[in-house]
Amino acid sequence: MGIKTVAVHSDVDSSAVHVKMADEAVCVGPAPTSKSYLNMDAIMNAVKQTGAQAVHPGYGFLSENKEFARRLAAEGVTFIGPDTHAIQAMGDKIESKLIAKAAKVNTIPGFDGVVKDAEEAVRIAGEIGYPVMIKASAGGGGKGMRISWNDEETREGFRFSSQEAASSFGDDRLLIEKFIDNPRHIEIQVLADKHGNALWLNERECSIQRRNQKVVEEAPSTFLDPDTRRAMGEQAVSLAKAVKYSSAGTVEFLVDSKKNFFFLEMNTRLQVEHPITECITGLDLVQQMIRIAMGYKLQYKQPDIPINGWAIESRVYAEDPYKSFGLPSIGRLSQYQEPLTLANVRVDSGIEEGSDISIYYDPMISKLVTYGKTREEALKKMENALDNYVIRGVTHNIPLLREIIVHPRFVSGDISTKFLPEVYPDGFKGHMLTAGERRELLATAAALYVAAQLRSQKFLGDLRVSSVPVESRVWELCVELDKDAHMLGLSRSGNNYTVEIDGEKVEVSGEWNLASALLPITINGKHRTLQVHKHT
Repeated sequence: MGIKTVAVHSDVDSSAVHVKMADEAVCVGPAPTSKSYLNMDAIMNAVKQTGAQAVHPGYGFLSENKEFARRLAAEGVTFIGPDTHAIQAMGDKIESKLIAKAAKVNTIPGFDGVVKDAEEAVRIAGEIGYPVMIKASAGGGGKGMRISWNDEETREGFRFSSQEAASSFGDDRLLIEKFIDNPRHIEIQVLADKHGNALWLNERECSIQRRNQKVVEEAPSTFLDPDTRRAMGEQAVSLAKAVKYSSAGTVEFLVDSKKNFFFLEMNTRLQVEHPITECITGLDLVQQMIRIAMGYKLQYKQPDIPINGWAIESRVYAEDPYKSFGLPSIGRLSQYQEPLTLANVRVDSGIEEGSDISIYYDPMISKLVTYGKTREEALKKMENALDNYVIRGVTHNIPLLREIIVHPRFVSGDISTKFLPEVYPDGFKGHMLTAGERRELLATAAALYVAAQLRSQKFLGDLRVSSVPVESRVWELCVELDKDAHMLGLSRSGNNYTVEIDGEKVEVSGEWNLASALLPITINGKHRTLQVHKHT
């Protein structure tokens, strides 16, 4: 758009990708967020020092902080987001629910006031009907939330939630509402200008979650029909207009199995998963936010907003997917290769080879987005993109992401927010190999090992003393897989290997470019890409 940019960063982020991309950069403090990215004084100083005319807050840190928006306004600096009134109104779960009700938005049955004590909580829960959700009024990210199925759990939940809310948000107010069992989490993207115009940009399905955090999202949803989509969109716009909203925002709904939908909350910022909406509508949401902040009217009317094709986003995290669905994994990215050579693949990342995943910030590596004319095509592209994504130096969740997108329940669209705990009740154990896949893996490992051994015996260039090495053509190897030892025989002809395992023969061939992390190979006539972590 021709706008000069300033990146703010903490001292540990001084060589981060966003810092290198910007025209200028200002360090706003040491690594802890309270001293840098949440340090309003330091950021306000950076604004004054550089003469910045506007601030885009991204999606975290100060993005939904009404005090930050107010301070910018006081200095005559544009906040690229809604005004302080909308942030405040939608940031408080109790107030936002009352506004939603007044705007005729479907809300979850519950108690609108603040619950005084545990006994009042029990009385209210009895009136609403179990199960109920006890949650912090000022909460977010799943903190301060408890599900209660009886009076005793309500008393206990009230005590724990109020303690957690006080320590996490400095606000121990709680509310109680009906718990929607087995729901889908579907959100509507809205876009509104400063002239009273507002649009809904269709929905995003965000039901694949762990610990109330999204893992895989898609747009549109397999579940909604045009009438439900329109009703949800119109209610989202009605809410946006009720708070005189201007900018991009997201209205989140819980949708039950009968397609009844209930307002959950409104996020007054750009969402992490905004690229999938951009893919199916053709609108650039960040560009639209900047135009709206400048005071321009929306360029589109509701009939102009299409659903073209299907988009899927996988959140690639530096975490161990085998341990309680994701403990952060910290370290340096020793090798990093995004699958950008593939068609209709988008990678939004803030890291590069050599970057550090630190203990201080969210361990997200990137948002991997694929687009296709159909859902089937988008899923196939996602499978291919995940297979061709090379990340070394930290543990990552790509094995889990790949298993989710090929799981029969996900492929058929039979999902809810309980998908992960139901599919992996004992935690994620990785891909379970069939007998044929085990043979193929053993044969490929054996062929790769022999190729590496042969390569190590050769010199490149002219030898001082010429020699003709005697090259073996047949090997016997012992390969260990999942603590089981397998004896196999291998014979070689050029780049072609025949491996015999338990009386079965497997043909493996390839170029064996051992410097590459991705090796194209052929196994029993099928072309595959082998991703190699170590060649030893």
